[in-house]
Amino acid sequence: MRHINEIYINGQFVQPHGTEIMELVNPANKTTIAAVRLADEEDARRAIAAAKAAYKTFSRTSKEERIGYLQAMHDAIQRRSQELIDVMIAEYGGTRRVCTATVARSANSFLLAIELLKSFDFVRQAGTARVTMEPLGVVGLITPWNANYGFICSKLSTALVAGSTAVIKPSELSAMQTQLLTQCLHEAGLPPGVFNIVTGRGDTVGAEITRHPDIAKISFTGSTAVGKQIARGAVDTMKRVTLELGGKSPNILLDDADLATAIPQAVMAAAFNNGQACLAGTRLIVPEQRLEEVKALVRQAVAAMKVGNPGDEDTMIGPLVTQKQYERVQSYIRLGVEEGAELLVGGEGHPQGLEHGYFVKPTVFVNVTNDMRIAREEIFGPVLSILTYRTEEEAIDIANDTVYGLHGYVSGADLERANRVASQIVAGRVFINGLYDEPRAPFGGFKQSGIGREFGPYGLEAYVEPKAIIGYDVPVHENAQR
Repeated sequence: MRHINEIYINGQFVQPHGTEIMELVNPANKTTIAAVRLADEEDARRAIAAAKAAYKTFSRTSKEERIGYLQAMHDAIQRRSQELIDVMIAEYGGTRRVCTATVARSANSFLLAIELLKSFDFVRQAGTARVTMEPLGVVGLITPWNANYGFICSKLSTALVAGSTAVIKPSELSAMQTQLLTQCLHEAGLPPGVFNIVTGRGDTVGAEITRHPDIAKISFTGSTAVGKQIARGAVDTMKRVTLELGGKSPNILLDDADLATAIPQAVMAAAFNNGQACLAGTRLIVPEQRLEEVKALVRQAVAAMKVGNPGDEDTMIGPLVTQKQYERVQSYIRLGVEEGAELLVGGEGHPQGLEHGYFVKPTVFVNVTNDMRIAREEIFGPVLSILTYRTEEEAIDIANDTVYGLHGYVSGADLERANRVASQIVAGRVFINGLYDEPRAPFGGFKQSGIGREFGPYGLEAYVEPKAIIGYDVPVHENAQR
């Protein structure tokens, strides 16, 4: 069993002040694989102080210097990519294909950041004023367990482009992944204090980051409930916040959709990353007259998805991350039956032969109405609800009848019509006729799916503050990237 007794502060691996020990379990077989010593508020304060000291110098670095650091971070991750994949599979239970894609995307975050740094306009003109886009200061980055590497790398790379320094609080459930990723990032050789990684609980480390006056901004990805807590706490010191929160994403199949293609995509949209994805398309909205076709194709699509060992190349659904998450999903499956929905595929319990881990049966309900809790609440497991509509207008109304607005999907043969429907879905992103990955596009939500956007220039704008300088012949500082 591995023992993780270090966090990363001021360019060094140090023992936490915190003393709580938490065990980590391999979700595929329920064996204990590591024990991690968690950081506490004192560790968070030390990390914030280190980042504050480093900011004085790092905020004045040139574009060229930052590009060098970003390239070095990319290269360090690339060198150990296979190790990163294997640790993610063991600790998180993600499938090999998902973990491989996550590591590649994580490394690529730094290349995209270089591209962004080269193109972003840090100096602008507003009438007679010169406007410089200034870094905010020390930023707190609070990341979840369902794509640990990706969230750390994308948020950190954006902060570094802006010229800010960072204190990162990853999920304690990802401590093995975090330890290895931190080793990679340390090898890149950034100045001490530019980034600090403090693994601890939300009610200790996260709370300290939220209330500390030297944190200028928080970028948080996680549940809507926790996001609201952070927003309430951040306002006391007027911290800027970017909150990427929950979702209950609609997937509208128009009546001219090619169901043979759209249904397997819809099932995958609901179940990818073992169903533990904020943008999962968990409400499938289909034409009432095509319901029987949909049901038959859904059965086929689910039957074709291998549930099992996440390390196998052909596995499509692995285990859930913890016993707690397993029990949560089981409770929603029971609830769906109690609410009167028809169980089409799956149900309670483990798939046959997979009782040794936190595996669940991919589950699909039909005859679901939008007032049922399984259609309104984020389940975070491979559970799909199928709802029916009679008119296009009704389909759009059902899609938008939710407190969330993170993501949406539309399938249809008539692209003009599909785009028209997509434009009426209240969500930060909508995919048409497929599943895509565009890390330059903004990501974030309407309504209770969050505040602000991540990725690309839209994400970077949230890490800078405009400063207007008005006067004649004011020179630009020679080291400014702006």
